Amino acid sequence: MPLSMSVDAVFKALADPTRLRILRLLGAMELAVGELAQVLGQSQPRVSRHVGILCDAGLAERRREGSWAFLRATGGAETGSPLPDAVSRLLAIAEREDADFAMQCQADRRELSAIRAAREEAAQGYFARHAEEWDELRRLHSPDRIVEDALIAALGDAPLGQLLDIGTGTGRMAELFAGQADGVVALDKSLDMLRLARAKLQHLPADQVELVQGDFTSLPFAAQQFDTVLLHQVLHFAQDPALALAEASRVTRSGGRIVIVDFAAHDHEELRERHAHARLGFSDRQVKALLRDAGFAARAPVALNGGELVVKIWIGQRRDAAPVDTLKEKRA
Repeated sequence: MPLSMSVDAVFKALADPTRLRILRLLGAMELAVGELAQVLGQSQPRVSRHVGILCDAGLAERRREGSWAFLRATGGAETGSPLPDAVSRLLAIAEREDADFAMQCQADRRELSAIRAAREEAAQGYFARHAEEWDELRRLHSPDRIVEDALIAALGDAPLGQLLDIGTGTGRMAELFAGQADGVVALDKSLDMLRLARAKLQHLPADQVELVQGDFTSLPFAAQQFDTVLLHQVLHFAQDPALALAEASRVTRSGGRIVIVDFAAHDHEELRERHAHARLGFSDRQVKALLRDAGFAARAPVALNGGELVVKIWIGQRRDAAPVDTLKEKRA
């Protein structure tokens, strides 16, 4: 990313209504180029040309992930220029003041919501079909015992306090940490998964683990309720990882920890279709930025190379900072 920006390139990039629509969408969330093409009703090559202009102007940043490309809006801190933030504020004003532009932006967001809802429905269908074999499927990607031992070591002797296990699946993480935490809330969106988790955890005292149905993009909990928040092999299912982490941050107490166990960036495209993965793992740079934006200070990651796919453990500590609840409002 260049440290300086050309005013001429910025204004040329803004001289097209399609690119203005793209910037409004990217101002709220990271998007795949294919998603933008569907929302805009244009061919992917045409949208890619628009994206290229925005990236060349320093207003957007492209990130490759296998055969997909993801886009995000840039900020002044990344470019060394106040122009990206000024453009973002200008477009927000334009949407408030220009009724036609506002209608178009709102229509784009509705279309994007419909696209993502269809993908979520397909993912939930996958979970329902494979609930019985979920633990076995996970073992195909990483050796559970090695990951669990490394996770316990990474957490150290610091107390877990109230633990939230987001995307508990069959309840293995809740079972693993129930004896160390003051209490565990195991959350999953899938009723099939919760049914299996309930069966696996029935040997534990009823007041030790609570099972809750819910979505990681809209957690059904009050702010600052948990000391430790765990996302074990969950974040790669998120269409919008930033929103999932913003919600996790909202419910984490100041000084509390978030723990992400997931795949390092990889190129196994087949996992998108076979196992409903929305993301092909994550780079350290991505996770560090996601944690920072959600209000966490990141620790050095732990890499586990025992399988075909590298598993990583990322831990962040919640800072005393302004709440990130407004991130959901940006995405509305």
